[in-house]
Amino acid sequence: MLQLNIKNETSRLRAVVLGSAVHNGPTPSLDDAYDPKSLEHIKAGTYPIEKDMVAEMDTFNAVFQKYDVKVYRPEMIENYNQIFARDIGFVIDDTFVKSNILPDRERELDAIQYIIDQIDPLKVVRPPEEVHIEGGDVMLWNHHIFIGTYKGSDYKDYITARTNMHGVNFIKELFPNKIVKEFDLVKSKIEARDNALHLDCCFQPVGKDKGIIYKRGFREEADYMYLVNLFGKENLFHIERNEMYNMFSNVFSIDENVVVSEKNFTRLNNWLRAKGFTVEEIPYAEIAKQEGLLRCSTLPLIRD
Repeated sequence: MLQLNIKNETSRLRAVVLGSAVHNGPTPSLDDAYDPKSLEHIKAGTYPIEKDMVAEMDTFNAVFQKYDVKVYRPEMIENYNQIFARDIGFVIDDTFVKSNILPDRERELDAIQYIIDQIDPLKVVRPPEEVHIEGGDVMLWNHHIFIGTYKGSDYKDYITARTNMHGVNFIKELFPNKIVKEFDLVKSKIEARDNALHLDCCFQPVGKDKGIIYKRGFREEADYMYLVNLFGKENLFHIERNEMYNMFSNVFSIDENVVVSEKNFTRLNNWLRAKGFTVEEIPYAEIAKQEGLLRCSTLPLIRD
């Protein structure tokens, strides 16, 4: 049996699910785009092709091998996008929570069922139907659980709104001993530079006490200030609008001092190194065109 253990974003990683770009399918139609960034690249004729995305994910996998991390991959589904494993489930402590995702993506969960079968069934949870929640919105920070949501009355009109307040309350009930703090995120169906698709598009902790943050990703300044007060402004790397669009906050930690980052994130990577981090730079700019990056492609199962 897999002994799940995830309490934060940065402790030493031991086992992870990494998505797959193999047999990813053709470029979606405009009507099938789930987010404004994909829509932008479909219109421009710059949507990423399979071989480029496979190569990027192979490079990511090689970094995991370097650090002796056990990597699971989803079973392959023909002509189906299985890159963003973070959306379909997440682990809190020793519990695996299946996401209630967009109905079109339900098959992605089936493709990791062989992994779920290795988990104690009492530790596998499926929320009720009214609960919307995706792993990109769920971020663990020891006794805190941060959750991205959208509190607008027009929630149902936004395909980019992925976690509702039912989802927040579900996690509060499931983990009553944790401090569960929700963050109301800025959403846009048409402009990727103004769309925090998930919490990890505008915030992520690194190391023991630092983080990457985009202030304008939060609808309420009080939510942004909550994180500033918790981490300390001097410990936060503030990104700009275009850096948020390029997914600067969507890096991935293998250890408290090891961060995997996109090789073009020069300003961020220099800051991380100046703070004492080892930065494993890899190419991931093609996958970024689908409004997801390194954290989005992973589903951590076990950390120290």
